[in-house]
Amino acid sequence: MDLFDAQATEDSGVPAFQTSAPLAVRMRPTGLDEVVGQDHLLGEGSPLRRLLEPAGAAGPAVSSVILWGPPGTGKTTLAYLVARASGRHFDELSAVSSGVKDIRDVVAAARRRRAASGEDSVLFVDEIHRFSKSQQDALLPAVENRWVTLIGATTENPSFSVISPLLSRSLLVTLRPLDEDSIRALLDRALADERGLAGAFALAEDARDALVRLAGSDARKSLTLLEAAAGAAAERGAGTIGVDEVQTAANQALVRWDRDQHYDVASAFIKSMRGSDVDAAIHYLARMIEAGEDPRFIARRVMICAAEDVGMAAPEVLPTTVAAAQAVAMIGMPEARILLAEAVVAVATAPKSNASYLAIDQALSDLRSGKGGPVPAHLRDAHYAGAGALGHGEGYVYAHDAPHSVAAQQYLPDDLVGTRYYLPTENGNEAMLTKRLARLRELLGMR
Repeated sequence: MDLFDAQATEDSGVPAFQTSAPLAVRMRPTGLDEVVGQDHLLGEGSPLRRLLEPAGAAGPAVSSVILWGPPGTGKTTLAYLVARASGRHFDELSAVSSGVKDIRDVVAAARRRRAASGEDSVLFVDEIHRFSKSQQDALLPAVENRWVTLIGATTENPSFSVISPLLSRSLLVTLRPLDEDSIRALLDRALADERGLAGAFALAEDARDALVRLAGSDARKSLTLLEAAAGAAAERGAGTIGVDEVQTAANQALVRWDRDQHYDVASAFIKSMRGSDVDAAIHYLARMIEAGEDPRFIARRVMICAAEDVGMAAPEVLPTTVAAAQAVAMIGMPEARILLAEAVVAVATAPKSNASYLAIDQALSDLRSGKGGPVPAHLRDAHYAGAGALGHGEGYVYAHDAPHSVAAQQYLPDDLVGTRYYLPTENGNEAMLTKRLARLRELLGMR
């Protein structure tokens, strides 16, 4: 059932919350005033705003658009709003089930329609990243010649999932993850709106907090959980949706989790990884997962810990955590728990060093306190006309022409000569770096 079928059901006189249309479909915005969390995309003159204007409106033609954002942030909603508001013919294809023939049929029909009546067409392709190269190639002539205005939706980085010729002919629009306030607003609207639960249920504050936490940034998920919780409340004859109903809807026990818990457990999680207590780190990981923390938030904290606390003592750990974070974004829960656990184990059991972290902070501190004079003349750019007359590059020694490819010359500004920022430890890989760095500084003439 699509947006228009849901609207027809709503207008039939049957209470919306008793119909078969999912709550997330019924509550899909019917106007820009109902779109939340994407104000940066809908300003006056923006491409999306102009797509929502009636066909034939003054101004240059609107380019095709690739909408990139996490699930449940409004990509499909924006496409449907175009269909309702613009007066253009609207076609929709799913990249999961459509092939090259389907694309060519839609484009051919759009060309015939324009020739016969001058009517413009919009083609919405959901999950466009799932199209193969040949399928995306089939869209190129239509986009190039504006036989259709393409709106492609993807949850994956278009730089890697959309072919360059198609991407270069389209505007890339990035949707932001919905924040907690946006999710709360959606829940409150669904509770009160005639299309939603029409005031049939109240929502306890702790239940609202649980729904927001479980939904993350996904509007669709928040409404799906609310609908299931309302069903559980209705079966019990309750007029208020509480935490018990949310637990039933989510099929999981909800641990106590308020704002203090969020910060306290995240802090304990990081300190356990830093302190090399792998069992404690896994425990706090489990608490965050069970509480419904966004797995992408957890993955970011693991990456930061790898950079800050492991550093060059085990430089292979950071790429491991980055790969885990990317996989978490692609796979999602519940399987993402395995990826997160592997990354946490890698960080917690690795040798530790914060020498790189201390080095950059000390360098920044020196700059902010006024240290850091001019770049030495022999290191300055000497590739432009007149640089030689200024002495730029004069006396510079090319490192590969020196013994061991280490050229003994001044690199730091005058007021920082002799400063030591990076002081490696004897832990892990840095034990080797400590010895190598001592030799390098000796070759550089540094004492």
